Amino acid sequence: MSSNIIVGVSCHSKNEHDSKTLEDALTSANKNRTKPILEAICDRGYRGKKEVLGTAICIPDTPCKTDSKYQKEQKRKKFRRRAAIEPIIGHLKSDYRLCRNYLKGFIGDQINLLMAACAWNLKKWLNLFLCHLFYALFLVFRVKLFFKYNF
Repeated sequence: MSSNIIVGVSCHSKNEHDSKTLEDALTSANKNRTKPILEAICDRGYRGKKEVLGTAICIPDTPCKTDSKYQKEQKRKKFRRRAAIEPIIGHLKSDYRLCRNYLKGFIGDQINLLMAACAWNLKKWLNLFLCHLFYALFLVFRVKLFFKYNF
C-alpha cells in the first residue's frame, strides 16, 4: 500500500535503541487498524528479534544464492518501500512544526506529535477529496459544453 497515511505514532521520554521502540510503535499502529500487522519492514538497527507481538520482523540482508530473480526483485521492492518513510519524517519536521516544540513537558511532546500526524493525514484526505470533486465537476461541465456546441 502506498498511500503514505500515518497509522500510528509513539513518543518516548528517553532516547532508546530502535529495537526497544518497535513494540510501542506496533501497539499504536494496531489500535487504529482492523487487521493486525503481520510483517514489519525494519532497518538493521532492529537486529536481534525475529518476531514482536506476533509480527514478523524483516531486515534487509544479502540475497540467497538459491533465490530466483523474481524473489530478489520482490525483496528489493519491499525494502525500498521502507525508504519512503524518511521523507515523510522530514516533511513533518519542516512543514508541520515537528522540529521545534513549543509545548511543555512530555505530554506536550505527545500532543505535538499527534497534531503533526493528524495534520499530515488531514492534508492527504483533503487532497483526495478535492481531486474527486474536481474530476466530478470536470465531467459535469464537459457534458454540458458538449451538448451546448453540438446542437
